[in-house]
Formats: sequence, C-alpha cells, structure tokens
Amino acid sequence: MRYFVSFLLLLVNFVLSAQTVKILTYNIHHGNPPSKPGVIDLEAIADVINSVDADIIGIQEVDVNISRSEYVDQARRLAELTHTNYFFSKGIDLEKGEYGVLILTKHKIQEKRRYDLPMPVKSENRSLAIVDVKLANGQIISLANTHLDLKEENRLAQTTFINEVADQFKHPLILVGDLNAAPVSEAIQQLEQRFVRNKSDNKPTFPNIGAKQEIDYILISNPTKFQWKSYKVIDASYPSDHLPLYAEIELI
Repeated sequence: MRYFVSFLLLLVNFVLSAQTVKILTYNIHHGNPPSKPGVIDLEAIADVINSVDADIIGIQEVDVNISRSEYVDQARRLAELTHTNYFFSKGIDLEKGEYGVLILTKHKIQEKRRYDLPMPVKSENRSLAIVDVKLANGQIISLANTHLDLKEENRLAQTTFINEVADQFKHPLILVGDLNAAPVSEAIQQLEQRFVRNKSDNKPTFPNIGAKQEIDYILISNPTKFQWKSYKVIDASYPSDHLPLYAEIELI
C-alpha cells in the first residue's frame, strides 16, 4: 500500500509539473502576400497567429516605419492585433525606419536581450532576439528568434555564436526562425550539437505554393526534458512567401 501511495504522489507531481508550450515561427515577408505585389495585409498575418493561439511566437522580416509597408510600426501593430506583449530586434536601418525580427508572447516578458550576429563576409546585418517568460506553473523559459544570413560562411559563424549564447542558459531555451539552411547543412548540424530538432514530422516551409525547402525551424535546447506533442506546417499560403511552422511541446 505504501508503494502505491508513493506511486500516486509521483504521478500527481508529474502532472502538476508538466507544462505545455505552444510555439509558432513565421517569416511574414513584411506582410506582403506574394499574389498581391505592393499590398500589405497584416490582418491576414494576425489571423494566422490568432488561429493557433500560440504562447510564444517568433516573426521574421518585420518592417517598422518603412514606405513599402505604409510607414506602419508592424511590431506594435501585430502585438495589438494578437493581444500579446512584444519585443522587436532590429537587423538593419532601412530608410528612416528599421527591419528585423519580432517576438510576441501571451506571457509577461521578464527579460529581453538583443545580439548582433557575426558576419565574416559583408552582407545584411542579422540579429538574435531573446526573451524570458514565466509560465503558469512558475517555470522560466526563453525564446530566441533569428533570421540567418544567405551566405554559408556567415551562417556557420552565426550558428556557432548561437550555440555559445545557448550555453549560458540553465533553463529551457527554444530557438526559432528562418535559418536559410537545409536540415543536412553544416549550419543545422552545428545547432544540433546544442539543440534538438524534430526529424519525424518536419516538412518544407518555403515557398508558400508547392513548398520544397525546409528552412524554418523550431529547436529545443539540450538537456531540456520535453516531448513533442505536435509539430506541423500550417496551411496558410496567402499571407506570406513562407508557411508558418507550429509546435506544441510538453516540458517535463
């Protein structure tokens, strides 16, 4: 009987400590649907985000006060449309505005960090945005969002840097973004030294019609104890030239 009670206590403790986290990553092409050149439809982007009701969201290719997107602060506007807190991380100055990556979350942001990524070969500057949030059970997790460079030499330097940053985290770190690299590439293999990638439910995310390339990722830091509950590409071919990627994990 004593062993049975102990087992029940362990089971209850497991149920109480387990926490589900819903994650989305989405390259939004500055809100321009590929089928409508020159048109900005942030509402369609927000509809996709709201439809999956994710806890933490990484967005790439976000404009802030740029002419091509009607001088809208897309970071602030998407936060308003999705009723989330936000952190924007500039990659480059563009005209009199900025262009970069965005994190949205339903949780209160505890801390935020921004890093310029290394660039051995001259190219467009890239950044890494990280926020810490506290979950309902009190657990702290972090989301890192980035958009890696098109040039391989830069990507390898950037993934090395990301691994070094990840080593500083004792709690779970989730890395999302448009990594501009195939699963078999050296850049992704480098990240797999520090992060876990879904290899069973992964599918292409680019382009939006007839997707052929898997370049958008959701990765979980080692040695995080977790289980994949869901990992899927969202069928949303209208709003952007990328398909959004969604995952549900259970932290143990």
